[in-house]
Amino acid sequence: MLIFCSLEKINTQKMKAAIRRKYGLPSRIKIETSEKPIPKDKEVLIKVYATTVNRTDCAILTAQPFIMRFVLGLFKPRKIILGTDFAGEVVSIGKNVTSFKVNDKVFGFTDTGSESQAEYITSVEEHLFPIPENINYKQAVASLEGAHYAYTFIHKVSIQSGQKILINGATGGIGSALLQFVKQYDVKITATCNTQNIQLIKSLGADKIYDYTKEDFTSDKEKYDFIFDAVGKSTFGKCKALLKEKGVYISSELGPYSQNLFYAITTSLSNNKKVIFPLPYSTQKTIPYIIEFLKKEKFSPVIDREYSLEDIALAYEYVLKGEKIGNVMINV
Repeated sequence: MLIFCSLEKINTQKMKAAIRRKYGLPSRIKIETSEKPIPKDKEVLIKVYATTVNRTDCAILTAQPFIMRFVLGLFKPRKIILGTDFAGEVVSIGKNVTSFKVNDKVFGFTDTGSESQAEYITSVEEHLFPIPENINYKQAVASLEGAHYAYTFIHKVSIQSGQKILINGATGGIGSALLQFVKQYDVKITATCNTQNIQLIKSLGADKIYDYTKEDFTSDKEKYDFIFDAVGKSTFGKCKALLKEKGVYISSELGPYSQNLFYAITTSLSNNKKVIFPLPYSTQKTIPYIIEFLKKEKFSPVIDREYSLEDIALAYEYVLKGEKIGNVMINV
């Protein structure tokens, strides 16, 4: 009996986590038993119920582009547990925590990694947000990474009623959120997707759709105030002819040879067509905005497929193909 109780106590201090110790492909990921974190005075311990595998996670796994290494660790990752977003329940709090209590449902996102692809994580209060009552764990976590970056797109420009906007890659995590956020401005939206997702994109608010498997949107004769490349699979050069006199191009990627950073500097001095690089805002700005859209049911995150924590390497393999629709869920 004493032995059994001792083992039970030991097991409660352990958890499963998705771990990789070197940058590389999904084959480096192992599900290992790790020490359950202990919250410090200003931290909260959270039981994770759902997380996603997203583009940011893939960049952290592979350290691509190379510039990621200057944030994550030059030769090897400083954080060995993967994961950037989470939705879960508060199970204990530090003595100086005032904003949350045990049993609260919370979610959050950290673009440099929150070590959330695990059964438990700790977090400071500033990185946590209450999940709206009408939203479950899966919907909550699917509302974070892509929508966080989508917020950045629309707040780097001044969108006015009646304008025309093109969204390239409207089915991804960023694109599907961006399409729904842009719809509030009473603008005309053109979006790109493949054949099988045309009805989905129509339901999210697109007025005109290009099926990229059959046609090239850059041959469009229409002129746009803004072109938002939510998948980074086009370039300013290819899209420039589609922009109006003072139109703006924004991409979610650096572009070939990191050219979008260069164009953002050089075109800022011009009164003509511009490139803006969407450096993200703080989650203190983005997530409250997302929460309001969730509460008002004006934003419905898209979920592609689900995996267990044990199969997370398969989820990474799928996301790295660049074909996911919305979000890929991990049930912890």
